[in-house]
Amino acid sequence: MEHLVYCDDKEKVLEKIMDGTKTMVVRGAAGRKIPHSRVFEGEKLYFMKKGSKAISARAVVKSVQNYVKLSDEAIDEALESNQDRLNLSEKQKKRWHKKCLCLVEFENVEAIEPLAFDHQGNMDDWLIVEKIEDVVVGSSIPYNYEKSKFK
Repeated sequence: MEHLVYCDDKEKVLEKIMDGTKTMVVRGAAGRKIPHSRVFEGEKLYFMKKGSKAISARAVVKSVQNYVKLSDEAIDEALESNQDRLNLSEKQKKRWHKKCLCLVEFENVEAIEPLAFDHQGNMDDWLIVEKIEDVVVGSSIPYNYEKSKFK
């Protein structure tokens, strides 16, 4: 599978990824939400700045940490022990203070020729697709959450 990751523009997430100061992304929720338990080592991540409609970078998943039913202390520990790779602001630490966390470390980041993203109404901030072309203008297919279901 391949993954499209929206990067928070206000927090300059994509810029941090491109300059190498961020080598891990986090997603969290009260329950197991995409991409929890559905992203694996060796898969490709594609990044786009939220609101830009251009997919502009890619990387390879190096490692994944999935957590469920975390206590407040365990949430803080998971985020803090990975802070050197996450590079989270205080605002982001509050945002991702969730009981279920998915931390995805990546490597081999490269800028790519921007791909025009075909936004559809039902999309989250992390998409799981067979291939990135499935969400690119001109070759996209109607997005559904079939690929995102637990195996």
